[in-house]
Amino acid sequence: MATANVMTSHQAESPYESLLKRFNAAADILGLEERFRKVLSVPEKVISVQLPVTMDDGTTRVFQGFRIIHSTVMGPSKGGIRYASFVSEDEVKALAGWMTLKCAVVNLPYGGAKGGIIVNPVERSEGELERITRSYTRAMKDVFGPSTDIPAPDMNTGGREMAWLFDEYCRIKGFAPGVVTGKPLEIGGSQGRTAATGRGVMVTALEAMKVLGWDPKNVTCAVQGFGNVGSWAARLLMQHGVKILAISDVSGGYYNADGIDIEAAIAFSEGHKKTLEGFPGAKTISNSELLELDVQLLVPAAMEDQINEDNAPNIKAKLIVEGANGPVVASADAILDAKGIMIVPDILANAGGVTVSYLEWTQNLNGLYWTEDEVNREADPIMRNAFQKVLSISRKYGCNMRLAAYIVGIERVAGGIQLRGKY
Repeated sequence: MATANVMTSHQAESPYESLLKRFNAAADILGLEERFRKVLSVPEKVISVQLPVTMDDGTTRVFQGFRIIHSTVMGPSKGGIRYASFVSEDEVKALAGWMTLKCAVVNLPYGGAKGGIIVNPVERSEGELERITRSYTRAMKDVFGPSTDIPAPDMNTGGREMAWLFDEYCRIKGFAPGVVTGKPLEIGGSQGRTAATGRGVMVTALEAMKVLGWDPKNVTCAVQGFGNVGSWAARLLMQHGVKILAISDVSGGYYNADGIDIEAAIAFSEGHKKTLEGFPGAKTISNSELLELDVQLLVPAAMEDQINEDNAPNIKAKLIVEGANGPVVASADAILDAKGIMIVPDILANAGGVTVSYLEWTQNLNGLYWTEDEVNREADPIMRNAFQKVLSISRKYGCNMRLAAYIVGIERVAGGIQLRGKY
């Protein structure tokens, strides 16, 4: 891409190739039967749709959308919908596979799915985005369902888009609050959902610090990405005493050796169209420089493929907690391992979002709603227990935390396939 400040994907290895490399490495450790490998290495269903939409100027444009269901072995498929100009079938396939493993790692009764529409939301008006969302929902009306496939927010989508999806689905199929999670509170959303993914990053980071013998008050940190996940992770880590030296978004990185006031950064971003450009509380650096800062904790919470075999040798952090999906290319794993870096992988670290989505879904199905404290009291132990399970598997097999998380996920889903019987 044009500048070093743009967070872009490293093209040497596709996200799906990264998923399969790690899947096969974990399957080798397990001695996984060939039939389980065959089933789990391909998605159950790949849906590609064309979405005709009337633009504000009266013209018609056709957008391409995807919904890929990787697995429904453990329950209805679950996964977000992203809006971006670079969305591709390969990327969505990888994200769907990660969702299957992620739900299994935290032991939720879900399979994995992911969706996406090829659109740059910055270039589209609110009305156009609403019509795109409703068109996508109509195309997926027989895919989505509270007991079949449950979408949620992802990159460039949030409560607004989920409300449109919810409304369009209910117009077609009848009232079904459990069809989508990440909804606004007023129409059945859950307390704590907005902060949930970032909170899960914080919870697992603190667990990792205990393993490393670190006091959070003595830990320095850099956070790449300042959207929902990165901003909440930074805010909550700061509340536990971690000093955030750097943050970033697509406008670039921002560094302050004395620590960044995260509340001030959030307020600035919200007042400047969700961008940190011009933030006065830090000096500017590039996103690539942020990744290589001399900090103890690095939280990549932006996009896939940010750490690759080219920059992995320059990573100085001793703990990486992956807020984004797939921020480390598989070919960089061995380099980071050799440097003694502990990684809390994406399918564990950012599972706080789907965990609270599960709690939202259960509230919808039961018609009983909880306070934020009640939600956190349910979600935090799920994340801690998942961390401890992955840590124990890591020690059992003498492998890193990423392969251990894959082993936990694969074992649980393969167990479900076994119990369901032969194909």
